[in-house]
Amino acid sequence: MHKNTGPSSRPKAPLQASLQWDDVRYFLELARGGSLSGAARRLAVEHSTVARRVEALEQALGIKLFDRLPKGWSLTPEGEALAAQAHRLDDEAQAFLRTALGVSSLQGKVRVSAPPVLASHLLVPRLAGLRAQWHNIDLEIIGESRDASLSRGEADLALRMSRPSAPGLVAKAIGSLHYGLYAAHGYTQRPSDQWEFLGYDDSLSQVPQQRWLDQVAAGRRFILRSNDLAAMLNGVRVGLGIAAIPHFLAASDPALVAVEGPVCPVVRQIWLVMHPDVRRSPRVRLIADVLTTLFQEAQPWLMGQQVNPSA
Repeated sequence: MHKNTGPSSRPKAPLQASLQWDDVRYFLELARGGSLSGAARRLAVEHSTVARRVEALEQALGIKLFDRLPKGWSLTPEGEALAAQAHRLDDEAQAFLRTALGVSSLQGKVRVSAPPVLASHLLVPRLAGLRAQWHNIDLEIIGESRDASLSRGEADLALRMSRPSAPGLVAKAIGSLHYGLYAAHGYTQRPSDQWEFLGYDDSLSQVPQQRWLDQVAAGRRFILRSNDLAAMLNGVRVGLGIAAIPHFLAASDPALVAVEGPVCPVVRQIWLVMHPDVRRSPRVRLIADVLTTLFQEAQPWLMGQQVNPSA
């Protein structure tokens, strides 16, 4: 007779000895999306590791948590019940870590999530001038377009271009970005009806500076679209066309010139965001103050009133 070797029929070690919290964490990430590749990407591991850890949890519990389907892993009814509990455990674990951060000292690591161009062209270059204020802190600057989850500890602080809508987060405006039309030297000598433009792709078509640029283009061709501001900046530099570029990126670039014409009315607020629990951390508060000072000092540059002031 064929012997069933599924999770529920195998001899089990005592649950407390065999259950690993990391296995629960892998189970939760897979439950969130149902995709091995997606869970592996979020956990920064191979997809085979996710499968192995989830199977280890099934063995420890003696429960089948997922149905393995061709298009993904689907929670079983038992898996759904345990996923809800795993979410609560994860929330408690993140709260524990935030509380631990809150009683920490001025030494240690602080992670800051920011849009890539802000991270590379503004934060990192100007932090050197404020180095004496955070000499015992190790900064981790994460350039990313998505919104990092502060409640799950993906970052301690975040810079965002819109006020967060998620409940429970603390946010304050610390600066503003101003935009203008820029082109490579000599580009605008051609007739204006032959001008071509560079803009955001469909994923960012509704941001204010793109809506304004659509009006300026007035039906003229967009020769290049991208979700990457740095790509558009470099396209303008080599003469591909005209784009709406933040003043702080363009005004100090010798390859670019401002295009005479309508003044861009768009002003984008820069928000510093944190979770209330980490606000109690001395080192997080210190870095929040450093970032606030940095943007206050850079504001004339951000508005295009000053060319790359020294940090």
